[in-house]
Amino acid sequence: MQMVNPQPRKRGRPPKQAPDHGDTRESLLRAGVATLTRKGFVATGLDEILALANVPKGSFYHYFASKEAFGAEAIARYGAYFAAKLDRHLLDERLAPLDRLRGFIANAEAGMRRYEFRRGCLVGNLGQEMSALPEAYRSQLDAVFMDWEARLAACLRLAQARGEIGSGRDCARLAHFFWIGWEGAVLRAKLRRSGEPLRIFAEGFFALLA
Repeated sequence: MQMVNPQPRKRGRPPKQAPDHGDTRESLLRAGVATLTRKGFVATGLDEILALANVPKGSFYHYFASKEAFGAEAIARYGAYFAAKLDRHLLDERLAPLDRLRGFIANAEAGMRRYEFRRGCLVGNLGQEMSALPEAYRSQLDAVFMDWEARLAACLRLAQARGEIGSGRDCARLAHFFWIGWEGAVLRAKLRRSGEPLRIFAEGFFALLA
């Protein structure tokens, strides 16, 4: 068998690899979501996002037309991420429906505790500063909340069918009430650096169901 000698390696620096634009864009979005859950939109500068993503300054506009366009994609990304998180809990057929909700609440508190209650809900943060944000965000943020409400309402209807909730209760309205109260509890948990507001709200919500 004839052996082929490999070509000798040329001296000097190795050739540069072309940047993976998909990875860079993804890094920017991840950094943006992390920052927006902590600081909100107005207080977040592009330089901070670029530094966190380890992307050179000036590259941002190669991937996003503007900070407004970036924010819209960050909202969509967070909404989809959180919807998937809800589904992991609320569609878990190993548990009774209301225990699925309890599991989500416990997991959410653990997540906030992991970041010392410095991060909250991106959608809630932006909703609180809506007067300073692009008007187009209003309907986008509301649509995310409505999607979360629909997922919770489906779980509550299943609980209702199994006798965990009274047959006369309006599950869509209960889900709407939950997210209004939950966002306030998340805000208070950040303020106090404690999971107690989340637990107090959860106790009140389950008492309401009973």
